[in-house]
Amino acid sequence: MTTRRTTTRRTVLTLFAVFIGWVAVLASVTLVSDAAPGAWAFFPRAGFYAALPDGAAVVGQGPFWVTIRSDAPGLGGDLYAAGARLVLPAGLTGCLPLPSV
Repeated sequence: MTTRRTTTRRTVLTLFAVFIGWVAVLASVTLVSDAAPGAWAFFPRAGFYAALPDGAAVVGQGPFWVTIRSDAPGLGGDLYAAGARLVLPAGLTGCLPLPSV
């Protein structure tokens, strides 16, 4: 019984570590690259909307996140400066090419 509990605990901790690593990579990509056409800003502080950079448009929002679209370079850093606590890329196509229609 103890072995099963230990295995389950290790599996859960491993999955949690992989998730945290994945979020850290996405946050790094957003900060150093302009590859994504937009970004998700999580847990924005008060005054976030007033501090958005010129040319940024809010295209969606939820209780804890805001989706921002902008063609200006440096969107990730601008959103952190505006008061977002975590910024992740939005609108990336992923590894596979889009199918041609």
